Amino acid sequence: MLRRVRLTALLAAVLALALPAPSYADPLPVPYYFLPSAVIGALPPNGSAPGSNNWTCKPSAAHPRPVVLVHGLTGNKATNWQTYSPLLKNNGYCVFALTYGVNKTAPPVMDQLGGVNRMQDSALQLKAFIAKVLNATGARKVDIVGHSEGTLMPNYYVKFLGGATKVKRYVSLAPLWHGTDPAGLDTISEIGSPFGVTAAIGQALDPYFASGPQLLTHSAFMTKMRSGGTPKVAGIEYTNIVTKYDELVQPYTSGIQPGMKNYVVQDFCSTDFAEHFEIAADPVAARIVLNALDPSHAKPIPCTLVLPFVGTV
Repeated sequence: MLRRVRLTALLAAVLALALPAPSYADPLPVPYYFLPSAVIGALPPNGSAPGSNNWTCKPSAAHPRPVVLVHGLTGNKATNWQTYSPLLKNNGYCVFALTYGVNKTAPPVMDQLGGVNRMQDSALQLKAFIAKVLNATGARKVDIVGHSEGTLMPNYYVKFLGGATKVKRYVSLAPLWHGTDPAGLDTISEIGSPFGVTAAIGQALDPYFASGPQLLTHSAFMTKMRSGGTPKVAGIEYTNIVTKYDELVQPYTSGIQPGMKNYVVQDFCSTDFAEHFEIAADPVAARIVLNALDPSHAKPIPCTLVLPFVGTV
């Protein structure tokens, strides 16, 4: 029995020497389907998506700025970025992602849902995170790729918290620069506002879902964000990518802002039915993002059948 164990150990050692060791330079798998990969990403609590948050990563001359990924409402650093973390890492970027805006009193499982706190508070978290990224990498600026709420909240940091000198390129998936009115909630809010109904609802939601009302078109947050007539901050290159099938940003054209580069997924591919969530794993959007981050090496945008939520499965 002992001889058999020793023989097995010897064979294992020989195989270990014969087989190539895994390399950190090896390409990571990139899934182009949002919902299945988000579920997988949620399994290890507080985990990071493959390719992100390597704090020893140093930006290359080709890609001198780290990319900071900013998730959407109820997302986190793992669930939202199963596509973009490996995609950007494979393309030579240092990739970092945070989870922000978590309700500190939330029970297990619910404490994995980010973006629910006031966006002003989340912007302070982003400010601290970007400072940490810059310190770790030695870079002077970052590029931002955001989804949903993560397209709007970072602009508070940029516009009001000194972030304008720390960000070069700002790429948005399903942005809402003009706010949103899903199911007429903004309209209802406006009707109820003179009677104090809106304020009462806001106070009730504040401990659990403070960011939700802020996303509405006529909220005080949106009014401040658009102060001066535009959310745009001088010196930053903005790129917006929207889908006609967005069920949460209503209308989807809320993500189109004059003075920024604006792209509609279906203008490039009529068989792409990505909606608000799938756009964060969509191959058309992914190529536009890569082109926006590195315009001197832009490549053609692909077209294939993309289904809502499940993508190219």
